[in-house]
Amino acid sequence: MSTYEVRRSAVIPAPAEDIFPLVNSFHEWTKWSPWESVDPGMDRRYFGSDAGVGAGYEWSGNRKAGSGTMEIVESVPSSEIKVRLQFTKPFKALNPTSFTFTPVPGGTEVTWRMTGENKGAAKVFALFMNMDKLVGSDFERGLKSLTEAVAARKS
Repeated sequence: MSTYEVRRSAVIPAPAEDIFPLVNSFHEWTKWSPWESVDPGMDRRYFGSDAGVGAGYEWSGNRKAGSGTMEIVESVPSSEIKVRLQFTKPFKALNPTSFTFTPVPGGTEVTWRMTGENKGAAKVFALFMNMDKLVGSDFERGLKSLTEAVAARKS
């Protein structure tokens, strides 16, 4: 398959207003992102706004962490965040990513979605590795950590 989508959702027992700020600022991602511990020596650089549209994050790490940039391109308070995610290593790839926050009984359903297209070497890699299986468990861990980070803020 040349195109793919990875999507995971979780109900977080809190209003969207309590969750949204942890996703809308890359400075907050260190509290919940499943990739922050992949390379403790990873180089990080923040650029642009502190939060919302124009907020940016650049990383460069070991073989597992790779390198790339993220920039928030759309931010609708307590509703949706769209991120331009671009990898430069191990493969060059552009992966539009979004987070939606939907009120449900018991809290807020947070849906994390990433799409992409396999090109070049990544297309060959995709023949042997399913992106949903490769990244889906990271999304699940991240949503669990996001739930814990929201609870910690309330304490």
